[in-house]
Amino acid sequence: MVTQKVVVTEPLGMHLRPAGLFCEESVKYQSKIQIKKGNSFLNAKSVLGLLAARIRCGDEVELICDGPDEQEALDKLIGILHGDIKDNEN
Repeated sequence: MVTQKVVVTEPLGMHLRPAGLFCEESVKYQSKIQIKKGNSFLNAKSVLGLLAARIRCGDEVELICDGPDEQEALDKLIGILHGDIKDNEN
């Protein structure tokens, strides 16, 4: 299991487009992927769960990946939370 705390720098937070991109990327990995916000653990492969969490720019969350491709997943998903990866990139 790998974890990392991340401050969300995506300017508009986790609105529909980045949440969809985040989930689309998450389902590519075999690892269980969760986001911890406060005391809540969210399934990172659920768009509705991410939207319901109301993750905003400046929020600190913890990304938790557990499985065979955990480090690769962690690295890629951190980029999305930082707004570094846009939906037109592969």
